[in-house]
This record gives sequence, structure tokens and C-alpha cells, in this order.
Amino acid sequence: QVQLVESGGGLVQAGGSLRLSCAASVDNMFSILHMGWYRQAPGKQRELVARVFADGTTNVADSVKGRFTISRDNAKNTVYLQMNNLKPDDTAVYYCNAYRLTAIYWGQGTQVTVSS
Repeated sequence: QVQLVESGGGLVQAGGSLRLSCAASVDNMFSILHMGWYRQAPGKQRELVARVFADGTTNVADSVKGRFTISRDNAKNTVYLQMNNLKPDDTAVYYCNAYRLTAIYWGQGTQVTVSS
């Protein structure tokens, strides 16, 4: 079982920045194949924002490429999502996600609201 604890959401004006953090309750971060962030806006499906694999490889959605950066600190069992130049369309609940030993885990979600 893996618990994911998210932090860092909030309200920001368009063009601003936020950093989301997700800490995983595991002994060995390398047991998590990949870890990342999804988001869900009202009335829309949940979508992948970015994820990072154990070897450091990343996937980033085209809609945020060049603005969002995902990174992984294995010593702290934490994944970060640095979000720059935020847009109103980025408003959503952001969920941390981890895949470990064929199981998928989700955080509780953190709200990001970008005002125009």
C-alpha cells in the first residue's frame, strides 16, 4: 500500500506560478515505476499532465509542455510539479498518481485555480 500526500495548490493569477508536491509513503522510491500528476476540470475527464519514471524519463502533456516541469527527489520520496505561466485553462483538481507493483494509487487531490 502506498499513501500519497499532496500539497501546493491554491489560487493564482494568470501568468503566475505554483509548485505541487507529492510525497509517497514507501521505503524504496525505485519500487514506484512511475509517478506523476493528472488533473480534472469540471465537466471534463481526468487527463495526464506529467509523469516521471524511475529512470528519470518524463512524459509531459502537449498542453503544458514548456510551462510545467516534473521532477523526482528519490531521497525525499517526493515528486514535484513546477507550473509556470499558468493559464485559466489550467484550473482543475490535480491528483498525484503512482504505479507500483501492478497497482495504481491516487492522492486526495489539490485544487489549482487560475484567475484571468
